[in-house]
Amino acid sequence: MNQAPRAQETIYFQSVVGKVSYHPAGFVRLAWGSGRASFEALQTYYEQVLELLRSTGTRKMLSDHGQRQPLSGQAQQWLTEQWIPRAIGQAQARYCAIVEGADPLHRLSTQSVVSAAPTGLLFKRFSNVEDAEAWLRSPELSR
Repeated sequence: MNQAPRAQETIYFQSVVGKVSYHPAGFVRLAWGSGRASFEALQTYYEQVLELLRSTGTRKMLSDHGQRQPLSGQAQQWLTEQWIPRAIGQAQARYCAIVEGADPLHRLSTQSVVSAAPTGLLFKRFSNVEDAEAWLRSPELSR
């Protein structure tokens, strides 16, 4: 596994929820922590993701769920009804690679968000970071 490109990432924001960074290949990485976070902390985290999408002009995200806890129903609803539409409209977000989390309940909450999300943001799920990064770098995903 080649760690060099990840070492060149620029960390933009960090909290109990996780880290948000910009990858030199042109995407925003969400590296989730394993702890439980309040709904407000989750909202703050996603607002930082949106700001980084806007400021860099990238349309791509990699959400590395790892050991992330399942999202609450309130968080799922906020993502699908509020945040994702804003990410599409304000930042022209188009692609989201998801590296699956270890917890089966987490995977179910992820599926709930993906299936309820508005059209305009293409989600693709992966079992490892390398495949997710390769997809985001693929020529068919124009910047």
